[in-house]
Order: sequence, then C-alpha cells, then structure tokens
Amino acid sequence: MLPYHRPSCKFLDLMGVGKTTLIMKVFEALKTSHPSLQYQGFYTGEVRRGSERVGFEVVTLDGRRGRLASTTISTLESLRWPNVGKYKVDIASFESLALPELQVREDTDLFIIDEVGKMEMYSSSFFPGVLKVLESNIPVLASVPIPKSGRDIPGVARLKNHPGATVFTLSTSNRDAVKDQIYSLLVDLLTKH
Repeated sequence: MLPYHRPSCKFLDLMGVGKTTLIMKVFEALKTSHPSLQYQGFYTGEVRRGSERVGFEVVTLDGRRGRLASTTISTLESLRWPNVGKYKVDIASFESLALPELQVREDTDLFIIDEVGKMEMYSSSFFPGVLKVLESNIPVLASVPIPKSGRDIPGVARLKNHPGATVFTLSTSNRDAVKDQIYSLLVDLLTKH
C-alpha cells in the first residue's frame, strides 16, 4: 500500500537479513540529505564476544547504549528477568533508554524504532509508547520480526495493520532495492510533513 496524506509508518519484516543495517543506512542517508530534520528513537545491536553472540544492546540515535539482553549475566537480580531463548532480558536497562525516546516532542520529524520484537515487548510500557508514537502522526521507520510459527507476536499484527503502514519483507536479495524504496518514501513524507 502506498502512503497517503497522513504520515505513514514503514515496517521491516524478517530475521537475520539485515533489518538494523538497512534502517541505519536509511537513517544515515536521511541525515546527510536532510541535516536539519530532527530524529528520535533507537536501534538494537548484537553484542559479541569473539564470534559468539552473547546479547543485544539498545542504542539511542544520539549514541547512548544499554543492555537489552544477555547470556553472560548471572546475578540474583537477573534470575527474575524473562528469557527469550538463551537470553535474559534486562527490562529496566531497556526501558531506561528506549522509553524516553518514545516521548513525542513537537520538533521530531521522524521516529526510528528497531525493533518491536519479543524482547522489547516484555516491557509493559513499551507497546503503549509505540502506539502513542503512531498516534502522533509523525512518520515512523520501525522493524518487526517475521512470525516463527505463523503467528505474529501479540501487538505486532496491530502495528502492521495500522492505517498508513507499509510493510516491506526484507530478504538478502532485495535489501538494496528496499532501502532505496524506503528512503524515497520517507523523503516524500518528510517533505510533506
């Protein structure tokens, strides 16, 4: 579906094919071509020890970092953290960085939310924050995982079906074309916003 006058949101779907890399390339291209625009949000990145992935971190667009999930934490506090696979999710650390980035400000031109996934959804405040961003009519570039068992994570289907949402399913073969499409759509939206 093509965006209409109301600002739209773009969602990327699939795991392990470069959603975060694509989002960051679009973000960097937008910052270069539109340096006066105000961006708000965060992305998630892998934490590696050698070649082994040992966790994920949340990184704000201004560079602040904090733990999202880890396989190497074994404190008394972490025993109460939820698990996603082998990872323990540090909700407090995630919320301390991500939730302030979801506060709608009048000067924001674009929100970037990478990602709206199972780990992030353990925060009871996260999804309501994402919905407030969508209700703000500020353009959004976000990523969501593809359903593993044929069903979306609760809430993700709601985002993908949001009026004005455009969903791109990313693959290794279409990454460059999708990056260009998203960049063009966002430039069009941002010039109308």
